[in-house]
Amino acid sequence: MALKDLLVVVDDGAASAARLDLAARLAARDDAHLTALYAYTDVSLPGYIQAEIPADLRAGRRKDLDARVARAAQRFDDAMRRHGRTERSEWLAVERDPTTAAAVHGRYADLIVVGQPDPDRDRDELVAQPADLLFESGRPLLVVPYAGTFATIGERVLVGWNGSREAARAIGDALPLLRGAKRVVVMAANPKPGPKGLGDEPCADIARHLSRHGCRVEATHVATDVVEPGDTILNTAADEGCDLLVMGAYGRSRLRELVLGGMTRYMLQHMTVPVLMSH
Repeated sequence: MALKDLLVVVDDGAASAARLDLAARLAARDDAHLTALYAYTDVSLPGYIQAEIPADLRAGRRKDLDARVARAAQRFDDAMRRHGRTERSEWLAVERDPTTAAAVHGRYADLIVVGQPDPDRDRDELVAQPADLLFESGRPLLVVPYAGTFATIGERVLVGWNGSREAARAIGDALPLLRGAKRVVVMAANPKPGPKGLGDEPCADIARHLSRHGCRVEATHVATDVVEPGDTILNTAADEGCDLLVMGAYGRSRLRELVLGGMTRYMLQHMTVPVLMSH
């Protein structure tokens, strides 16, 4: 199955342009429909305070919000013209919390393209949160780093494999991209031995499954107690020149990840390439 219906979450940040460009190129691969979601909110004040604000100030605030939405829509229109996607794209602006809006509208898409929050810029901005979308949308996410531009997507793919339900789900969701990749590397970091682990040949079984789907796949694993698994995966992605990472998300509760740390939390903070995640 091809990816035929994509949702990209856009905002006023500098990284939004690179995210929109990547989503447009991804849509062009399978001639998919691309919807851009721009969610925004006004300052929420109690009714008794609102009543004290002069009408002209409220009208001015509304005018500023409308102008902001219009500027974002113009940026989207310009991008779609550059990519020749005007007839296969849609602009959707909603006054709603961005995470909630992306979760609701993302349920009608094959894939949600969302940005990695920038800790410097987004601390005081209301933006869509991938960590919440993974649980609330029911759809796979393609999380795009806030830094950098991405000339290719899905040509050389690194798949993180640990034998979990979440990892299997991510691979199934990523199959349309994996089948078209020039190279797919399936890697296990510190695989567990024995019958409850990944066996004597870690990743061999999942590599065989992907090869039956026509993927150009190879399997590898790394065992080390010197480098953290997250760093191992990102280092491998850099060494192999990968432009996409595929992995399962939240194999344990978010509370445990918050307290103990975890791969999902680490990747959302340190990713250097786009990451397709599924829960």
